[in-house]
Amino acid sequence: MEKKIQKTYEIDMCNGPLFGKILLFTLPLMLSGILQLLFNAADVIVVGRFAGNEALAAVGSTGSLTNLLVNLFIGLSVGANVLVARYYGAKQEEEVSQTVHTSVLVSLVGGVLLALIGIITARPLLLMMDTPGDVIEHSVLYMRIYFLGMPVMLLFNFGSAILRVIGDTRRPLFYLIIAGVINVILNLCFVISFHMGVAGVALATVISQCVSTALIVRCLMQSQGSFRLSLEKLHMNWEKFRKIAAIGLPAGIQGSLFSISNVLIQSSVNSFGAIAMAGNTAGSNVEGFVYTAMNSVHQTAVSFTGQNLGGQRYDRINKILIECLLFVTAIGLIMGNGAVLLGNQILGFYSSDPQVIAFGLQRMQVICTFYCLCGIMDVLVGSIRGLGYAVMPMIVSLLGACVFRVIWIYTIFQWDRSLHTLYISYPVSWTITAMVHMICFIVVRSKLKEKKA
Repeated sequence: MEKKIQKTYEIDMCNGPLFGKILLFTLPLMLSGILQLLFNAADVIVVGRFAGNEALAAVGSTGSLTNLLVNLFIGLSVGANVLVARYYGAKQEEEVSQTVHTSVLVSLVGGVLLALIGIITARPLLLMMDTPGDVIEHSVLYMRIYFLGMPVMLLFNFGSAILRVIGDTRRPLFYLIIAGVINVILNLCFVISFHMGVAGVALATVISQCVSTALIVRCLMQSQGSFRLSLEKLHMNWEKFRKIAAIGLPAGIQGSLFSISNVLIQSSVNSFGAIAMAGNTAGSNVEGFVYTAMNSVHQTAVSFTGQNLGGQRYDRINKILIECLLFVTAIGLIMGNGAVLLGNQILGFYSSDPQVIAFGLQRMQVICTFYCLCGIMDVLVGSIRGLGYAVMPMIVSLLGACVFRVIWIYTIFQWDRSLHTLYISYPVSWTITAMVHMICFIVVRSKLKEKKA
């Protein structure tokens, strides 16, 4: 019976028409990502409405710093996804099982390390970012509690990455719906009833993450075949870890170093004061929904490309890229520009302060309007990673986005110190980087033709 249930969640990525399967895979993944963002959105809305602008600024000021520390391990989950997809496409069941158990152990060890690093370095890192004195105590408290939940957060991400290989994006969605409801209820209780402020919203997030992670671990333990998780089989297979790291570490390093530019941008925003920080927090939170929707197509490109590479269905790889590019462009244009058109109303959920809303809308008018360029860039990266190339997209992304933005901050922004000048660095960097990634994909794809010949 369990095997039949599992089969209903699987998607055959190597045979048949692509568009319907890409849609079936992407939509639950998109909704899952949006629900995860709702965890943070609930935090932001509740503190903005019931705990004041300083608390709202505190929650937002930790975002780029948290991503800087977390992205390295999230990148490893990409490596796990690519490797399991390749073995699954090639029908190598023992290799799949070893990779699954190694991945789960990596997520647990990495989560504990991250928790320790985040708790210890929270204050010095926030001070380095010039976090204002009226905000920093709230920021440190929020960040330390949030990092206590790192082991379960990473375990959920790795578990979801494993399920994505067989096309199962629906069960993680169900689990996040349950956790999301719990998160919202706890937010309201802790902040409104118990007046716990940022500590309450951070604690609510950690508790809800524990629930979603417990459900996904249960799912893996009850699965049939090579994906079944058995606690007695948990061990570090160093060969599999090296292969995961070969793909995942460059992706993680890219994400972490990418966040350096965002940390610098956040530091630059901090110099405009708490009101600008609060508006930037609200605006970036809205953008997060658009980015997450587009990023689900990036993850689709990774999984579909990886499986078809493993199954030697090279003829489908170009089609996967084209359909994913069309899909992500449509999402970026519709959601990004829709968010701008409804900006005043949406930002009104985060704060009733007209100044905060004005600052948030200023950010969205620049970034959301051109957000489809970021989606195009990410899908190209996903396709290249799915083909097993990790260092190339890392170098291109770092030079085209991270280094470019750092140079922009220390040159163009110094010449014209305005938020508009700061924000315009995003669409410019996306355009340059996407063009170079397209050239890289063409080069990598041509090597597959030689291999097939």
